[in-house]
Amino acid sequence: MTDSDLVRQCHFPPAGTAVALAVSGGPDSMGLLVLSLEAGLAVTVHHVDHHARAASDADATFVASFCAARSLPFVRHDVLVSPGPNFEQRARYARRGAMPDGVLTGHTMDDVVETMLLNMMRGTGPEGLISMFGDPTKPLLSLRRAALHDYVAAAGVAARIDESNHDPRYRRNRVRHELLPLLNDIAERDVTPLLARLGHVLQDEQGLLDASTEADARYALGEVDCRDLRTWPTPRLKRWLRGVLRSDGEYGDSYAPSVAEIERVLAVVRGDVVACELSGGRRLARKDQRLTLQ
Repeated sequence: MTDSDLVRQCHFPPAGTAVALAVSGGPDSMGLLVLSLEAGLAVTVHHVDHHARAASDADATFVASFCAARSLPFVRHDVLVSPGPNFEQRARYARRGAMPDGVLTGHTMDDVVETMLLNMMRGTGPEGLISMFGDPTKPLLSLRRAALHDYVAAAGVAARIDESNHDPRYRRNRVRHELLPLLNDIAERDVTPLLARLGHVLQDEQGLLDASTEADARYALGEVDCRDLRTWPTPRLKRWLRGVLRSDGEYGDSYAPSVAEIERVLAVVRGDVVACELSGGRRLARKDQRLTLQ
């Protein structure tokens, strides 16, 4: 496969567009950088050093040297993420805060499928299965990781290797190195394209649902009389409740209420109870046929 073939599979903006790239120095992000240059984009490279690995300073030096040799703008962001529980989530939150909005990342089709499986194991609805689809900041989602790594090696780029990507303490690594190979073995085929195709189908279906419920999304929680809500079809009501009752997580993520929480809220809407408890120390109550969240 030629460089042009890979570029055509990417979802880059037009040549000459100024873009910010998140480049760690690993093969995925270096592939993003080299492909962006091949596509004629005007890139500014952003590198985040978490100072969590002994080799992190060498990673930053590698990316800086690569950019200097090609006269590319380079911005280094130093953040401190202490080891411990939820390290990946906390590091991702720190990266988001350090880098500019709209920065492009080197996520591939394999990353999409890993995220689908992780969200499935946590318990999710359709939104969690398609959370990365259609994201303009992820232009490499049609590429396979192996093909991208081969491209980087063929370009003569000795990308950095993050040993933590093989650490089984991180659930994503177990999905990548244990679960997906097992699924491939059971299915006797590569399941990643199949799951990615499922995601695209769900994305199309989700788009149809979004369009058909667009008017509902304009209603705030307390704007609709519960007597009116009780006339809505249950799937429509549940969908609206999942939207208006989303909560922000500790590390910048947004979460819809669980199935059990929605069932408790439906009891309030129906008039079976006057209030219920929700995650995050929240309490939903009904007064004068209106819902309030405390």
